Amino acid sequence: MNQSLEQLIDEFIKLELNVADVYKVFLNTFPEDSELWSRLVQEKEKHADLIQSMRSTFLLPSQFPSDLLSSSRQMLSKANNRLISRLKKYRKKPPLRESAFKVALDIERSAGEFSFQLAAEKVPDSGIMKIFQELNRDCRNHTKKINTYMHNKGIKLEVNK
Repeated sequence: MNQSLEQLIDEFIKLELNVADVYKVFLNTFPEDSELWSRLVQEKEKHADLIQSMRSTFLLPSQFPSDLLSSSRQMLSKANNRLISRLKKYRKKPPLRESAFKVALDIERSAGEFSFQLAAEKVPDSGIMKIFQELNRDCRNHTKKINTYMHNKGIKLEVNK
């Protein structure tokens, strides 16, 4: 596996773990929502483990489009930097409950869009494609879980006018 593909995989793993860390802040800040945040933390950590365990079976670098590899790695790196910045901010001052839900929905939607974009780029059918598809499906499920939970708890997000 070439270094660029290795870096992409590393960024994916970091992304899942950074999201899990954001959700851990929410878990510790909002005990009334601990069931939801705990479940999401576990699923994000499972995603990181899945990607790590598949590392040796990813497709050959020559099969992975180099332009997609570079742009994907840059997108993931930017997303990770934003999450790390957010974590630093939240460790100093946790968000309000409504903000936590908005952030979680934004995270899941953008991660789902990214996985979908990679799958849509016609990466050859392989182990990596299956992981992108599973991550995309899980992101949609996470978005649905968060929305359902918010509805059941009467949590409403203000719409900016």
